[in-house]
Amino acid sequence: MKNEAKLRRDIVGKRILYIATKNSDYIRLSQEIDMIEELGERNKIIAFPNKTYFWRILKVYVKLLTTSMKNYDIVVIGFMAQMILPIFWWKFRKNVIFTDFFVSIYDTLVFDRKKVKEKSLLARICKWIDARTIKKSTYLIVDTKTHGEYFSEEFKIESDKIYVYYLKADKNIYYPRTAKKPVQYGDKYIVLYFGSILPVQGVEIVMDAIRNLADINDIHFIVIGPIGNKISKATTNNVTYIDWLPQKELAEYIAFSDLCLAGHFSDTVNKAKRTIPGKAYIYRAMKKRIILGDSPANRELAWDDGSFVSMGNAQMLAQAILKEYEEMRVSL
Repeated sequence: MKNEAKLRRDIVGKRILYIATKNSDYIRLSQEIDMIEELGERNKIIAFPNKTYFWRILKVYVKLLTTSMKNYDIVVIGFMAQMILPIFWWKFRKNVIFTDFFVSIYDTLVFDRKKVKEKSLLARICKWIDARTIKKSTYLIVDTKTHGEYFSEEFKIESDKIYVYYLKADKNIYYPRTAKKPVQYGDKYIVLYFGSILPVQGVEIVMDAIRNLADINDIHFIVIGPIGNKISKATTNNVTYIDWLPQKELAEYIAFSDLCLAGHFSDTVNKAKRTIPGKAYIYRAMKKRIILGDSPANRELAWDDGSFVSMGNAQMLAQAILKEYEEMRVSL
């Protein structure tokens, strides 16, 4: 597999068309767009900030139909290339195509979210769409070596066709700073977790850890994300729930927190072992103490301010949080 340095060398000075159906401020898209604008020449970005997926993809399709490919050497397709390449492959047939295979429809729906049965016709269709996307790509970009190895084995991809390009936090928003805790948290030791509350994240493990530490009055949790009825919330007095925050406000919450939980913590979703949570990069950019799930993907990088816990083990997570809290008290 090739690394980021090789990816940068292979696109520098090229005329690049970038396409993505995800909202354009998404962490992965921002990272890729920044790289393309830095290295490419006469680039064009087709990605939109609309919150509604239908309008985003409709605008992408319309824009693609009216774009001449004669002006570009390379096409880079970001998040959910499966919605672009199987349909528009004919348009890109003379271009070199880099596909960010950040998400497999088959893996996500069958094994991650368990919405589709593994042996069903729909599962086979999902896998065909993934395979078709890969076949029409010149190269793939993945987020970890572990993920690349999985895709290489599952879809029979040659390893030299794959580039590993780790996620990065937006340092215009997420950077080290000091922030005073809001009055309502007083002198509490703040433990923060945020996420989209997907099965791969193992948020139920966080909930159990919160329950296990309910009697430690000095520790308070802040959980940011749309939990709804997805999992059973901890109803203890040591936790505050927030459904959503804009990125700049989220960064302020991270800044005043003492410890941040990254994960992934699920031990039942294999994808959790193959990916590094985006929040881990954000915490690291802000130089926060973090706790990660002990996975092959997380072990690919050095985490100077992080500790590891066994995935799926709420008691071990609670013990790790308590240890971080006690070490902080000793250092004061």
